[in-house]
Amino acid sequence: MTALVIVPGWLDSGPTHWQTLWEKSYPGSLRVEQDDWEHPVCSDWVARLNQTLGEVEAGEDVVIVAHSLGCATTAHWAAHASLLEQKRVRGALLVAPPDLDDPRFSVVPARGFSPLPDWNLPFPVTVVASADDPYCMPERARAMASAWGARFVALGAAGHINADSGLGQWEFGSRLLQRLILDGSR
Repeated sequence: MTALVIVPGWLDSGPTHWQTLWEKSYPGSLRVEQDDWEHPVCSDWVARLNQTLGEVEAGEDVVIVAHSLGCATTAHWAAHASLLEQKRVRGALLVAPPDLDDPRFSVVPARGFSPLPDWNLPFPVTVVASADDPYCMPERARAMASAWGARFVALGAAGHINADSGLGQWEFGSRLLQRLILDGSR
């Protein structure tokens, strides 16, 4: 069995965000709950992701589904996790990763997330980016995917790929997720 671990970004994912809708439709999924959604600190967020991953039942594989700052959290976790912890992760779907060095992202009071790890993540990864994301230019998202050894999917104009994008259950993303669950392929 594969557990779905949802890693929201800054301010959490609200009730109409595709992450929340997926959480409700995937039995046994776990959501990373942060103590402070408004003032993220990388080490705190990584520790909470690690804690949530520790709650997955022994013997279960994990697929991580991260959005925005949750993508940065996942990359930092992978860079510091033990080999045993990394091996439990069957794959990660990283959606709308932010460019932490872009001045447009400075509205988010995030500390300790930059620089992002820039090497292959130790499990299959799919990065999904939008052509008009206010927090990351497509070229930068493609560069992150390349550095992480990830498959890159250009979504077209979908904003920050959040609830404001009007994606609802986001069927296309669900198909990408199913691909990771079924075979962990890039």
